[in-house]
Formats: sequence, structure tokens, C-alpha cells
Amino acid sequence: MAITSKPRISLNHLTKLSPIFPNLNPQFLSKISIPIQTRLFSQKSQYRKQISIANLLQRYGFPSSVLHNFLSKNRFLLQSDLKDMENSLSVLLLAFKITQKDLVALVCDCPRVLDCEFLRNWELGFSKLGLSRVSPLLIRSVLEHSRRFQLDAGGFSRSVEVLRGLGFSDSTLIRVLEGFPGVTMMSAREIQRRIEFLMGIPIPGDGIEWVIRSFPEVLRFEVEERLKPLLSEFKGLGFSEDLIRREIVREPRILGMEIGELSRCLELLRSLKCREAIKEEIFSEGELRAGFEVKLRVDYLCRQGLIRREALEVLWKEPRSIVYKMEDIGRKIDFLVNNMRFNIRCLLDAPEYIGVNFDKQIFPRFNVIEYLRSKDRLGSEVGLRALIKPSRLTFYNLYVKQYPECEKMFGRYSGNGKVKTRHPVGLWKHLKPQSFPQTKDDVKNMKLFMETLI
Repeated sequence: MAITSKPRISLNHLTKLSPIFPNLNPQFLSKISIPIQTRLFSQKSQYRKQISIANLLQRYGFPSSVLHNFLSKNRFLLQSDLKDMENSLSVLLLAFKITQKDLVALVCDCPRVLDCEFLRNWELGFSKLGLSRVSPLLIRSVLEHSRRFQLDAGGFSRSVEVLRGLGFSDSTLIRVLEGFPGVTMMSAREIQRRIEFLMGIPIPGDGIEWVIRSFPEVLRFEVEERLKPLLSEFKGLGFSEDLIRREIVREPRILGMEIGELSRCLELLRSLKCREAIKEEIFSEGELRAGFEVKLRVDYLCRQGLIRREALEVLWKEPRSIVYKMEDIGRKIDFLVNNMRFNIRCLLDAPEYIGVNFDKQIFPRFNVIEYLRSKDRLGSEVGLRALIKPSRLTFYNLYVKQYPECEKMFGRYSGNGKVKTRHPVGLWKHLKPQSFPQTKDDVKNMKLFMETLI
């Protein structure tokens, strides 16, 4: 088969062939082609720059999965000098001693910290703070806040001196700057008013420093608009001043509750329909503490994707979730979303998931279902409710009994598993009543007794 090659079409030939523009000037076409070529060259140059920045960030620990989205949102980085950007990353890692994980989070949250001149100024500013130690978390918080609100290192140092003049120790200063760097934008009088409010509860001096160190965000709240109305709400619910003071010192985050939030939490607790033993455990440390525990769980579920009404509904349907520690609940939610691949809203259909034991019920059942799914032995898809709701014996009969290889991963009713008995082996021998030998008189008396009955 012969191969034919088509001749290249020149601009002069194009004008001759064009029936639409027969009088088109070739010089005009060449003028049009120049901007097109320039734009294509610019696009290629930007693409090469983007690849270079991506490679640089990847060398400093950025996961490849987030790089495309990060660079598309921050196009200004394409105008930055690659060498300056590398110097900035080196300063953050070596001079500021920020961990690789914190570095990625800081740059993703506030990419403008990659300004080399900005970092040099702050490197000198941190050395003038006079703090005993400067933690990576403090550096990250301060850099992000100062870059966002255009604060310079000199003004920041003056704000730190104001806080030190109010009597804060270095450990409290570090904790406040880590948790609430916005305190540097407040005047000394504003901070003093928050301290006077805490003294009026009343909380002693060392207790005030403990409250601020444990919950530095308390300095964010207005006294007249937030803190005083919150304290009035606590008193209106029947809590004494002594109890309120003790609970605030024990858990300062109580001051972070919204106005009316504790009332809604207590209303939910008082309407619970559960076993009396669970209620006693919920209220074992008092109503105020129980209401705060509900608030913590509602906030956590809302951060995971539920709205507040749905979170309250889940807790009302499954009161055992109030008894479990937050670490246990976090472990279950993480397993639900990342391993089981369920949406967080599945909890509305199966709130019992939060209240059951993870090691004894959730993990073994999930392993059985995953194994059967991999072997294509499930007739239909098993949802979260079908996974959690059945009793152990029902689940065993449905999914384990007919598959001997699943018995070991399920555990409880397997043939190899040993079921623990309530009593020690051989206890019945000690409880067996003492036997006495029968004599001829006993037999004679028994016969006489039986004859009287006839």
C-alpha cells in the first residue's frame, strides 16, 4: 500500500483557497498568529512553573493528592520566585523547627506565609519575645494570625509585654498565644475586664491563671454580652455559685457554652427514656457536668457533618453514648467513615452504633461481613442497621453458623472458643448435700408411711 503525504499549507496558499476571505492579507494572518503563539508559550511556561512548585512542595512533605487543588486556589504562587519559596520552607522547618505535618497544615491554611521577607522579620521577632521556649504550635498560630491581619513583629512584641505586665507567667503566655493569638489585638483594659469577671465569680488568683491557661478562648468573649448572661443562666437553672465556681475551675471550657445551650442539653437529659442504671451513671457527677458532656458530643457530631437537631436526636435515641468517653466515640466515628465507608448520616437510622462496644461487637461483625462480601456470599447489601441491631446469637445464625471459617473472627459462638462459666469447675461437689446410709428401721418407717397414704 502506497503512503501519500499531504503538502503543508502556507499562509499564501490559505488566502488562495479561502472562498470566504479571498482578499485576506498574509501579513494580517501573521500578526494574528503572533499573540496566539505568545499565549501558548505563556501557558506552557506556567505549566512548567506549576510542575516545579509541585515537585518542591512534595519534597517538603505535601501529599500529591492535595497539590492540584492547592495550586489552583493559590495562583499567586506562580508569580513567586522558586528559590525564595524554597528558602521560606527551609526557614519554617529549620529555624522555626516546625514539624513536617504542621508545615503542611500551616501552608495550606495560610499560603502567604511563604513570603521570604515576612519570615525573616518574624525570625528576628521571635528571638526578642523573651519566652523560655517557643513551641512549633505557637509559631504556627502566630504566623498564620499575623499574616492574615497584617501584624508586624514589633507590635506583637509590645502586646506580649502588655500580657506579661498583667501578671501572666511564661507558661500561660505560651498557651494563650497557641490557643488564641488574637489576644495580641486586644487592649490591656479589655483583657483586664475578663480577669475582673473571673475574680467576681469568685475564682482565686492561681485559679484564674489555670482557667486562662486551660481555655485561652475565654479572652475572646465579651463580658456584658456573653459571660455575664451565661452565668445568670446557670444560676437561673438552680445551680449555686459554689457549684458553678467548682465546675468552672474543674473544666474551664464550660464558659464556652452558648447562651441557652445548657438549658437545651438539660431538657434532653430529663426526657431520656432508658434504664435507671444508665441515668444514674449519666448524672453521677451532677446535672451541670452531665449537660456539658452532652454539649461536647453534640459539637463533635456537628463537626463530623450532622446538624445540631440531628446530633441531639442521636444522643436522645442512644443515651449510652453520653456515658462513653469522647475518645471512644471518636474512634467509632473514624472507623465508620474511613473503614466501613458509611456516611455520618447513617447514625440517624442506627444510633445504637455509638452505644455498643467496639472490640466485642462492631469490629468482629464488620470483619465477618467484609469476608463474606469478598467471597460474594452476601445475597444483598448489609447496611449499618442490619450490622448493629441484631443480637449476637441472631447475627451468628445469619452470617457465621453456615461458614465455619467466620467463626474464629466472630469469636463468641465458635466451636473452638471456650465460653467462660460463672462458677469454678467442681463447685457442685462442694454444694452436694451430705448423704447418710439407710438402716432397716428407716426402710420400715418409710413403708409404714406409704401404707398410711393409701
